[in-house]
Amino acid sequence: MTETASSALPMVDAVAVRKNFGALQVLKGITLQVKRGEVMCLVGPSGSGKSTFLRCINHLEQINAGRLYVDGVLVGYEERGDKLHELHPREAARQRRDIGMVFQHFNLFPHMTALENVVEAPLRVKKVSKSAAADKGRSLLEQVGLSDKAAAYPAQLSGGQQQRVAIARALAMEPKLMLFDEPTSALDPELVGEGLDVMRQLALDGMTMIVVTHEMGFAREVGDQLVFMDAGVVVEAGPPRDILANPQHDRTKAFLSKVL
Repeated sequence: MTETASSALPMVDAVAVRKNFGALQVLKGITLQVKRGEVMCLVGPSGSGKSTFLRCINHLEQINAGRLYVDGVLVGYEERGDKLHELHPREAARQRRDIGMVFQHFNLFPHMTALENVVEAPLRVKKVSKSAAADKGRSLLEQVGLSDKAAAYPAQLSGGQQQRVAIARALAMEPKLMLFDEPTSALDPELVGEGLDVMRQLALDGMTMIVVTHEMGFAREVGDQLVFMDAGVVVEAGPPRDILANPQHDRTKAFLSKVL
């Protein structure tokens, strides 16, 4: 595939994605696309399937039906005829290298300093030299405003600082796509702005991002698409300003009336 053809593909293409946990249908046929350089904000009540969908994108959860493509490549499976066969875990992990994820509770290694957390994956997965990884790690910590915290352990950092270390750690693998799972929900209100500022800059730099969020101001200001999910389906999608100002669906109206 030529570079021009590749760049014309959406970065994320979800086609009728379904996910069950036992008898519970969590995703009921999600179809959506995220273009390169676009920021999609996923909003909706708890239990609507937002975080599950995010985890399906990097194959932390297996899908039960449908197809998920990242940069034109089927995620987690190979297609033989009309059947999907799950990739070997090593192959799935290789795909995951290109997808950065910032979890709700950041999941930093408590026994490692901020810098060690950032350089761990490039050292172990990409086999980058220690000096190159450390230089890149310091540069990323500077990028997220934490150049003075390289030697600090997670317990010595505020929630907002831990979040920014988690963002730097994800960026260290030079991902083509960043996933954020309610990145501000575990933070004190006065610390929310720290991480959102870094995310705003990532968006300005052209990073493709999918953000599960309750921060409607961020969605309005930074998002290119806003997708409202409820009960495992996409209820409404479109430009954030349009949906926030004039939602068309009664369920969207009811939800926004509680959060705006």
